[in-house]
Amino acid sequence: MRHNKKFNHLGRKKAHRDALLANMTISLIMHKRIFTTLAKAKALRMYAEPLINRAKNDTMVNRRLVFSYLQNKEAINELFREVSQKIAERNGGYTRILKTGNRLGDNAQMCFIELVDYNENMLGGKGAKKEGRTRRSRRSNKAAEAPKAEAPAAEATEAAE
Repeated sequence: MRHNKKFNHLGRKKAHRDALLANMTISLIMHKRIFTTLAKAKALRMYAEPLINRAKNDTMVNRRLVFSYLQNKEAINELFREVSQKIAERNGGYTRILKTGNRLGDNAQMCFIELVDYNENMLGGKGAKKEGRTRRSRRSNKAAEAPKAEAPAAEATEAAE
């Protein structure tokens, strides 16, 4: 009977589903963002977030437990070194799903799933914003640059006092 088995089976047997989710988790850790269907992304989030949470505490027990799921040394090292430092103060919600529309062939809903702290475009402030537009004026460049050069000198003298 199928009582209390509400997770998405993704049209696969258990061994195939486990291999799929493990491979997708490895790709997510290594590349920080992957493009997949919405159903797979939601299943991946339930599979990957507990493993990412284990990486906060870098012990041999946690490394072995995560390795039993993923079976990839490079991904484990990446997870316990780089990723764990970024998520150290976060209490959950390590992944973000961004819907991108439907696939042309079968109209499946597609999306990006990414690690939250690695998306520079959404973080803002760290070089992600474009600088404001500059206006062109009819004044010569020398006249426009002169007040700019004097302002830092004035600030330096005030700081010295």
